[in-house]
Amino acid sequence: MSVCNCKTLLLCSSLSSFKSQHTTLSLSSSLTRRCFASLQTAPSIADDTVKQLLTNHDGVSRLMKMERKPLLFQPQPHARWFPYVDRFSCENGYVISSGEIIDAVSPVMSEERRERFKNVVQNRSYSVCLVVEGLCDFGNVSAAFRSADALGVQSVHVVSCDANKRYRDNRHVSMGAEKWLDIELWDSTTECFKMLKSRGYRIATTHLGMDTVSIYDMDWSCPTAIVVGNENRGISEEALELSDLHCSIPMNGMVDSFNVSVAAGILMHHAVCDRISRMGHHGDLTEEERQILLAEFSLRHSNSAISIVQDYAKRKVATST
Repeated sequence: MSVCNCKTLLLCSSLSSFKSQHTTLSLSSSLTRRCFASLQTAPSIADDTVKQLLTNHDGVSRLMKMERKPLLFQPQPHARWFPYVDRFSCENGYVISSGEIIDAVSPVMSEERRERFKNVVQNRSYSVCLVVEGLCDFGNVSAAFRSADALGVQSVHVVSCDANKRYRDNRHVSMGAEKWLDIELWDSTTECFKMLKSRGYRIATTHLGMDTVSIYDMDWSCPTAIVVGNENRGISEEALELSDLHCSIPMNGMVDSFNVSVAAGILMHHAVCDRISRMGHHGDLTEEERQILLAEFSLRHSNSAISIVQDYAKRKVATST
């Protein structure tokens, strides 16, 4: 059974362990408090914890770099979601473009680093994103982040995480991948799904039943969000009710589920392979989008990057007056 719909497919796991800007659209007021989190390393190692990154919305907002589009967004037909606007607001009201940011930061980066950024951005996509719903083990969250970064999945959504465990304890698992991902935090599945639908996404749950479709029979060239649920309870009833489609990962062993982070990795890996098979590539950003994302990465490059860009903007204004 082939599944292709140019709304996005949102995959939700129901297996036992597989389990900014204000908008005028009608959502609860808490939606407008959701933060786009383009995460970078915090000022000190002591502050670098999952608890702070995933539960401190003010701290997450402070880590935003390039200007972002509204949370809820109605794309044009056949358009893909891309979150950034080609603007960065400096201190004292200076506004600078992505090209200017790259010009400012490139001289202080090694050639190897610049080439690495270009190659990574070339293979990035927002057409596949990851959603983790209610995970308790931040080790699983960290491992999922690492897989997303390695596979070129730029966007990750986190719904109502348990904040009891320190991320520092699991930093070796993610290998710092969170610094290069765009992460959005949500208080409820309803908020998250409504936002995803506003960007053109379709929702499907992974569920054991007669009406399931194998992930290997799905067309992943359509924008797709992969959602995995709580390690014990699996995907929530709320998520199941909001879904449009049931799908599954074929299992050939005695057990009927994967560890949640393993499941996320398998799903993302298959999605990327399927996209490459169908389109010849996974990364699908336009030239303009790649430049904007490259500027975003440049701003996250080091703690001094922002200061370098601020000084660049001041010199530009001074020489033009």
